[in-house]
Amino acid sequence: MRYQDINAAAVDRWVEEGWTWGVPITHEDYLRAAAGDWSMVLTPTKPVPRRWFPELRGCRVLGLAAGGGQQMPLFAARGAVCTVLDYSARQIESERMVAAREGYEIRALRADMTQPLPFADESFDLIFHPVSNCYIREVEPVWRECWRVLRPGGLLMAGMDNGFNYLFDADEEHVTGYLPFDPTVNEQQRLSLEREGGGMQFSHTIDEQIGGQLRAGFRLLDVYEDRNGSGYLHEHGVPTFWATLAVKKFSA
Repeated sequence: MRYQDINAAAVDRWVEEGWTWGVPITHEDYLRAAAGDWSMVLTPTKPVPRRWFPELRGCRVLGLAAGGGQQMPLFAARGAVCTVLDYSARQIESERMVAAREGYEIRALRADMTQPLPFADESFDLIFHPVSNCYIREVEPVWRECWRVLRPGGLLMAGMDNGFNYLFDADEEHVTGYLPFDPTVNEQQRLSLEREGGGMQFSHTIDEQIGGQLRAGFRLLDVYEDRNGSGYLHEHGVPTFWATLAVKKFSA
C-alpha cells in the first residue's frame, strides 16, 4: 500500500476516535466568526496574526490538506470563496457537513497533495496549509504546485513540524531517535509508528520547508515558532513548529 493511503486511513481512524484536528467548529463558532470574532491556527497553539490575512470577502481560498471543518468555515463566514483539498474521506465529510449546516458553498475534494493539484494556474488568492506535510515524503513539489495555482501576489500560509518531536520517546524526556525520520527507508522508525498507530510520518529540514518555498518563487514575509500545546517539551518552552507567511512574486 502507498504510504499516502496508509495515512489517509490513519487520519480517518483518528477522526473517529475524536482527534483534536478532526472536530468541526460549532454553529456558535460560525456565528461569532460572521460577527467578526474569529481566529485560526496553522500550528497547535498560536493563532495566526490577524495582520497576515488580506480582505477575505470574495477572496479565493484553498485549504490545502486542511479538511475537518475547522478553518474553512471561518473563511466562509468572513465571505471567502472556499475550496478544500484533503486525502482523508472523513475530513472531507466534515467540511461538507458544516457547509450544509451553515448554508454556504464549498468545493471539497478528496485528493492527494503529493500529486499535481487538480486546479488551473492562478486559481487562488490565498492558500492555507496547516501542519500536514509531516505526512508526505517530498515537500518541494508541493511548494511548486502552490506557486502555480496562486495568482501573482497571492499568499501562502503554512504550518510545519520542525522535526524535533521525532527525536524523543513518547514521554518526551529521553532522546531515543535520530534525524532524518523516514519510515519508508528505516524499518525501526516504521515499526515505531506502527506500534503507536501513527501512520507514516517524515521529518523535514528548514532547507526543504522554508528554502523550498523560496526556490519555488515565494518571498518570505513573516514567520513564528510554536510549541506542542502540552507535554514535557511544551512545558520546557521547546519550539517544535514553524509557521510562515509568503507571497508569490510577480516573476519566479
